[in-house]
Amino acid sequence: MVETREMKVNASELKVDESKIVEKLADFLKEKTGGDVTTEGKTVTVKGQGEALSKKYVRIIVKKFLHKHELSDEFKVIGAEETLKIKERKFSDEED
Repeated sequence: MVETREMKVNASELKVDESKIVEKLADFLKEKTGGDVTTEGKTVTVKGQGEALSKKYVRIIVKKFLHKHELSDEFKVIGAEETLKIKERKFSDEED
């Protein structure tokens, strides 16, 4: 029996000029995982079965999304139990 999994991606810190970035993330996840994708505010929930919904795979897909939209330098993906969070990278302003 294949286990149904649910993975949440918290995109509340994903603040960019581009409108509807969360909807684009949801569409990208649906295309890549083939699962049932819903959005609630700035949280994207993916439900599905099998390896297409493993935490590692969803994390890689979110990283690819950030890279595709040229956001990987500004944001990173942090994993928790059943949630992934997109966080803004902290840069140190050190000058030599």
